[in-house]
Amino acid sequence: MSVQPATRASEAAAPVLLRECNGAIAILTLNRPAARNSLSEALLDALSTAFGEIAADKSIRAVVLAANGPAFCAGHDLKELTARRGDADGGRAYFKHIMTKSSAMMQQIVGLPQPVIATVQGVASAAGCQLVASCDLALASSAAKFATPGVNIGLFCSTPMVALSRNVSRKHAMEMLLTGDLVAAEDAARIGLINRAVAPGEERKAAIELARVVASKSSYVLKIGKQAFYRQAEMGLAAAYDYASEVMTENMMARDANEGICAFIEKRDPTWEDR
Repeated sequence: MSVQPATRASEAAAPVLLRECNGAIAILTLNRPAARNSLSEALLDALSTAFGEIAADKSIRAVVLAANGPAFCAGHDLKELTARRGDADGGRAYFKHIMTKSSAMMQQIVGLPQPVIATVQGVASAAGCQLVASCDLALASSAAKFATPGVNIGLFCSTPMVALSRNVSRKHAMEMLLTGDLVAAEDAARIGLINRAVAPGEERKAAIELARVVASKSSYVLKIGKQAFYRQAEMGLAAAYDYASEVMTENMMARDANEGICAFIEKRDPTWEDR
């Protein structure tokens, strides 16, 4: 397993994001433990760059998003944001810049050809909860907790709301948004924010094992399937079926669909060519 910085940080400073290669799986690790892995501008840039590189790398078939330290991610770096209150416009332009940058990065996850699996070892709050909700799959330590606590400091979690409300029911999302209360991992699994909770310390191993299962499939099929999943979710029922029927037809014409069906009929393992 090779480890390399995902940013051009100087030798004197630890990189804010680490990237590992575990076979066909890319593991990105948030690395600002002293700041509870809050999403500074540098970390947002590092994540965006890494996702851009991964999207273009056909050797990568799945991504695991992890974090170092006791917290998964505390959301936006409020110290960094507050420091811009002294700008001529009170910080408005910078706040807009950061929210736009963060929203674009979250959408990169959804648009990434490869499935992304979050592995949550501690608290994921505000934009950190948004980050988990933006991933395709999520596993968490049973000790992890989730929250959208902006309401407690006069800042409603409006951008985290977008991803949260696309994962859980409206009433569960509203309860989290209106109260700011911490949600235990077991409850996060129950309401659909994560797939499941595992024993503390086992979450990264479980996420990598899940990533290996995903990575064993045709990357071509996963790409079109992931894209179709998110696109149809925004459609009405009839339009979704029309769209999905077109996708299914195109998928049936793919070489890997023919191979997979033949392998099933012949009771053998398929050989994917990712096309």
